[in-house]
Amino acid sequence: MIRTASVAAALCAACLTSACVHIGPSRLKADQVDYARALGDAKKREILAAVVGLRYGDAPAFLTVSSIIAAYTFDASGGATANAGSGSQPNYALATGSVSYSNHPTFTFTPTTGEAFASAYIRPLAPALVLPLAEGGIPIDLLLRITAQSVGGLQNGNALGGENSAGAPGFFELLRALRRLQLAGELNVESRKVGDKNDQMSVFLVMGATTSGDSPQITADVARVGKLLHLSSNTRSYEIVYGPSSAWQKADKIPMVTRSVLGILTDLGAQVQVPAERINDGSTKPTVGLIGGETRPTIIVHSGKTAPDNAYVMIPYGGSSYWVDRNDFDSKYAFTVVQNLMALAEADTSSKAPVVTIPAN
Repeated sequence: MIRTASVAAALCAACLTSACVHIGPSRLKADQVDYARALGDAKKREILAAVVGLRYGDAPAFLTVSSIIAAYTFDASGGATANAGSGSQPNYALATGSVSYSNHPTFTFTPTTGEAFASAYIRPLAPALVLPLAEGGIPIDLLLRITAQSVGGLQNGNALGGENSAGAPGFFELLRALRRLQLAGELNVESRKVGDKNDQMSVFLVMGATTSGDSPQITADVARVGKLLHLSSNTRSYEIVYGPSSAWQKADKIPMVTRSVLGILTDLGAQVQVPAERINDGSTKPTVGLIGGETRPTIIVHSGKTAPDNAYVMIPYGGSSYWVDRNDFDSKYAFTVVQNLMALAEADTSSKAPVVTIPAN
């Protein structure tokens, strides 16, 4: 009987020990995906909170997750007692074991301030940073609608533009023509080194340069883009330069004024539909409408007392809930583009990516 108890205790300890040995790999499989999703969802809420806050004139604040420590502790113990018995005392054996498990995740947040804040969120995004995204498949009309304040002197909608806040009709006409050329494979974005700029790449817009065959629609779109931007017909390659149209009078260059991240978020906030009482009591300004066939907001943000359970992203603000509908693909895609643009803007300000440490004892 004593031998049986000893064997049982040994088996118990072995099982508990084997569970401890395998906890690390098993948790890594789950945590890698779970924490990645959690970081993405947290970033979406941060962006929506900034958009809605700017709608009401609140200054946004941004936190960077610099480290994640998921500490797991697994303790196990086992023992056995036995009594051979004598006289009226019966023989008996007893095996005991205990298991304890704990999870103590630790997150480290770093506020973005000072020069890092100015570089990532206040300075305009460089055209060389933004436009190559179109070559990666992002619709160029959506990309320019989000990031460009003006292209060739044609003004985009502006939250603080007063009477001209809705933008120029020619701007949205330009976006539609560029999108048709992109879908036809007749629009490319190229990065090249120009002159002595060995450490800086220039971005060129190439239109109608493929050999897939001309069509009346493509010919008309190329001509219309050239007319709207006052481009020369002697070339199909045009350099994108930063600045207003008055600073660049050359017919082989396309001047562009880009927005900063704060400018992008402010513009998105100006399109958010808010309760009428918030406008009447002076909490915010009326919603900015668009013209030229682009009356749909870039991202449709709903507001109400409560958000649906399956909302794509939701935040509470001032007694109301604001959310993006999960069934609204266009808004979700635009939201993803904004999230990617912010990641590009923050790339130079982050000393390193978040570190995930998973100790399993």
